[in-house]
Amino acid sequence: MFARLIANWVYGGFLAGLLLLLLTPVLVHSWPVSLVTTFLCLPVYMVHQYEEHDNDRFRLFVNQKIGKRRVGLSPLAVFVINVPGVWGVIGISLALAATVSAGFGLVAVYLVLLNGTIHVVQAVISRGYNPGLGTAIVLFLPLGGYGIAAIQQTGGGTFLMHMTGAGAAIAIHVAIIVHTMRQRPGL
Repeated sequence: MFARLIANWVYGGFLAGLLLLLLTPVLVHSWPVSLVTTFLCLPVYMVHQYEEHDNDRFRLFVNQKIGKRRVGLSPLAVFVINVPGVWGVIGISLALAATVSAGFGLVAVYLVLLNGTIHVVQAVISRGYNPGLGTAIVLFLPLGGYGIAAIQQTGGGTFLMHMTGAGAAIAIHVAIIVHTMRQRPGL
């Protein structure tokens, strides 16, 4: 059962993301804009993950392009990165933004913004499409920019909160890169 969940998480996530987007007006009608943008990072990320991971596209792409056809990312690694590593981090960011400081929403926002930027930079360097590029451009970059502005307006966008948000997003992406590179034989 767990093997099927690891192999097919993206499909449930995509459907859950669409449902969360559909329910957004009901769930967030009394929330401040800064919290709404933090919340939206989750369903938007779930939709992005469908473009990125349907038919195992991203893992195969990474292993072929970066891993030089060696296994850099396993299905389990992709699951851990995306379910606890993205959904969990965004959930924690939302909970802290709602209960401690709106500035904690910057963790989710920078995660979206950095991931979108990486997709665009990789496309420019390779002069081609990479799995997830479309939703990164259409969803991530606008939501990330708007999210920063909304959180900044609340006063939650202190220098420390920006460093916390950006630092967490960078640390997560560096950990993924390090893991991928360490899995390559001969390194």
